[in-house]
Amino acid sequence: MDTREAAFESSQVASMIRGGGLDVEVMPSGEFSTEEMILNIGPQHPSTHGVLRVVLELDGEVITKAEPVIGYMHRAAEKLAEYRDARQVLVLMNRHDWISAFNNELGWTIAVERLAGIEVPDRAQWIRTMFAEWNRILSHLMFSGSYPLELGAMTPIFYAFREREMIQDLMESATGARMHHSYCRVGGLKDDLPRGFLKRSAEVLAETRKRIGEFETLIMGNEIIYARTRDVGLLPAETAIAFGTSGPVLHASGVAMDPRKDEPYEKYAEVEFDVPVGTKGDCYDRLWVLIERMKESCNIIEQCMDRLPPGEFRAPKLPKTLKMDGEVYVRTENPLGLMGYYVVGDGKKQPYRLKMRTASFSNVSVIPAMLPGTLVPDLIAILGSIFFVVGDVDR
Repeated sequence: MDTREAAFESSQVASMIRGGGLDVEVMPSGEFSTEEMILNIGPQHPSTHGVLRVVLELDGEVITKAEPVIGYMHRAAEKLAEYRDARQVLVLMNRHDWISAFNNELGWTIAVERLAGIEVPDRAQWIRTMFAEWNRILSHLMFSGSYPLELGAMTPIFYAFREREMIQDLMESATGARMHHSYCRVGGLKDDLPRGFLKRSAEVLAETRKRIGEFETLIMGNEIIYARTRDVGLLPAETAIAFGTSGPVLHASGVAMDPRKDEPYEKYAEVEFDVPVGTKGDCYDRLWVLIERMKESCNIIEQCMDRLPPGEFRAPKLPKTLKMDGEVYVRTENPLGLMGYYVVGDGKKQPYRLKMRTASFSNVSVIPAMLPGTLVPDLIAILGSIFFVVGDVDR
């Protein structure tokens, strides 16, 4: 059929419609008939850090409802902890958010020490504070590098992993482990810093500061990332607070809640740093907060190295049998947000009850409030900017 024949048939069909020859409903100009559609994202999707499923209801390309389905990675860490010596529980705690292992084990160790009435030497507290910030940079590099990858930009993740390798090598030289450090111990640390560590740490710090500047230019100055994230996934402060979000997600909405400032632990009361906050609470602000938090972490690390005193790295007199009595709630600022350990002791070495308040769980809970009204193409940009680890959701 040539072009003239196709045009003729088309005109004939149009004539039949106008004349009533065909029973076709002609919609008014500018209106389209749509049907509700259910779309499953997951439970295995490359844009999520773990196994998460999100059930979407769509009206055309507009999301009308979103429901996160969790529990695929549930390991019952809280219940397992109740049948173990509190010192053995450490290996469970540093695995639920596998990118923030040191920060996880630090909060748990502080909770046990407070219940058992153990005082930690100053040197150990300064080292713990320093390592918590190195781990924060590790986590933020992972998310700030992988987020552009989810938007289609491959280059930034290679830059992010360049710094990650340097920092992981540094931490491994002291802890003996690359990822699940188990470096904290009840009463202090597993070992003191190895010879030459501070010199190497200063070198890595200088290089990290320089490269964070390059990394910031690469991603925050990228016009494609700006177009895909600015004014997308807006999260007002009141909504962020109502759903219990914390960390970079909450800070991007303009709320500077941070346990390091509000309830200082270890040596955070003795160092100077700022809590960067966003202005719009969109995807761009959440990415920007990660970069700014890394800069502040560098400042804290420098102060820890400058003020590190000599002395013991572990309390000299530790009880052979650990006894925890009473209850305690410890809040720490993990890389992804507020980490809370509520521990009840009944005079035994095992915790009687443990409840974990993880940052990722509350951050994911805001998804049903953020996605409705947005377009499907913006889905990955919004989900990626929530910054969660599914093991931290499910525990």
